[in-house]
Amino acid sequence: MRWPRGPRGAWRLLPRRSLLAALFLFSLSSSFLYFVYVAPGIDYPLDLSHNDTFLQATTFLPEDFTYFPNTTCPERLPSMKGPIDVNMSEITMEDIHQFFSKDPSIKLGGHWKPSDCLPRWKVAILIPFRNRYEHLPVLFRHLIPMLQRQRLQFAFYVVEQAGNQPFNRAMLFNVGFREAMKDLDWDCLIFHDVDHIPENDRNYYGCGQMPRHFAAKLDKLPYNEFFGGVSGLTVKQFQKINGFPNAFWGWGGEDDDLWNRYALLRKSKERQALDGLNNLNYFPNVTYDALYKNITVNLTPELALVTEY
Repeated sequence: MRWPRGPRGAWRLLPRRSLLAALFLFSLSSSFLYFVYVAPGIDYPLDLSHNDTFLQATTFLPEDFTYFPNTTCPERLPSMKGPIDVNMSEITMEDIHQFFSKDPSIKLGGHWKPSDCLPRWKVAILIPFRNRYEHLPVLFRHLIPMLQRQRLQFAFYVVEQAGNQPFNRAMLFNVGFREAMKDLDWDCLIFHDVDHIPENDRNYYGCGQMPRHFAAKLDKLPYNEFFGGVSGLTVKQFQKINGFPNAFWGWGGEDDDLWNRYALLRKSKERQALDGLNNLNYFPNVTYDALYKNITVNLTPELALVTEY
């Protein structure tokens, strides 16, 4: 089955708001359809606002560009061709395993790094997960080749919520961050919904001086403001804001009320020091797949208590 692509509409613009509030909005978003996006990653200036002149056309290197193993990989590579042939047809994880088993450079847990140049970014892809087994292989089918063409060092972390509590996407991201940092000194974090598929490999999955939004061109969600789906922060940025809030349970993009969320966000600055990485407790069950590390956790509110909200 092929899911329909959204039209190539105008950029979704974020109004002036604090960095923390925008990150909270992202932590709450979720969806139950595939979303195909074409937007190149955006580096937001300090006020998180921008206009069309901010998105400059970029020249990519020529086909005969020479790589050197002891130099840093460029950001605009000739292997990045632009539009991807998006294939939303169902595929099993077994078939995906068989396909990528032909590439010995992909190590256990989905770790990969280029051999012809030094990766500019070491990227941990964090995927919050619950019962989306049909989406995961489709994501890998598109994302692994794209990241390889971008010459990024990367690995995938599927953070799966067990138990009967409402889904807590933000807390899963915090857990994924803690577990990923046990493996490697990552410097870039990509927070990636399992049902968001890029259709342009020039959407570079590296980080920047400001948070990056990789899925800005989405028109299926009923919001004028959107920072969700796929976003990136450096490890230092994520640590500086104390991660995402753990206290939001059961929010989903399909029935979110933006006004109610904004009413909660008005106290985000007060919450920042109380709720996040610093009050997170969890007991993971870690297993390894050929293409990702699975971290299964049974989340409850008692695992991230705060004294006052």
